[in-house]
Amino acid sequence: MSRLYFALLVLFTSSLHAAEPEKIYSTRTLSLDLASKLAWHAILDCRQRGYSVAVSVVDRGGNTQALYRDRFAGPHTIKTATRKAWTANSFRQSTGTLATLLKEGVIPSQVQHNPGALLVGGGELINSQGELIGAVGVSGAPPGKSEKDSIDGACAKAGIEAIRENLEFD
Repeated sequence: MSRLYFALLVLFTSSLHAAEPEKIYSTRTLSLDLASKLAWHAILDCRQRGYSVAVSVVDRGGNTQALYRDRFAGPHTIKTATRKAWTANSFRQSTGTLATLLKEGVIPSQVQHNPGALLVGGGELINSQGELIGAVGVSGAPPGKSEKDSIDGACAKAGIEAIRENLEFD
């Protein structure tokens, strides 16, 4: 009886051990070259539209990887771009969408008071092969038609498109 009990105990505990989650995870992140290329192309897109902006690219942890400010962008645009990128990354949603959800009352108004959060258009997610790897924030262009369709957001999307091939195939 004690051997049967011991065998069942070993079998049960080994199955528990096999079900344990991994203790070390691998994550993907943008290289400095790709983060810089994304930021630069976002600036070029906004320049073509007639605007001087700042662009911030953050990794999935919200840490700044690249930060560019065009020569005529206002001094506030650096922090604003970084906050937009951080907010999109933190909430896993574009800031334009978050602003719309806030306006419609879908998300509580307290969200906008989260330290560091900025719920205005211009923060977009960077995904690679279905995995969030960071976000980009652009600041300096006028709002556009709506927060969801902001000019800053369009420039951010142009930057992401400039590295799309690398995101899908690396």
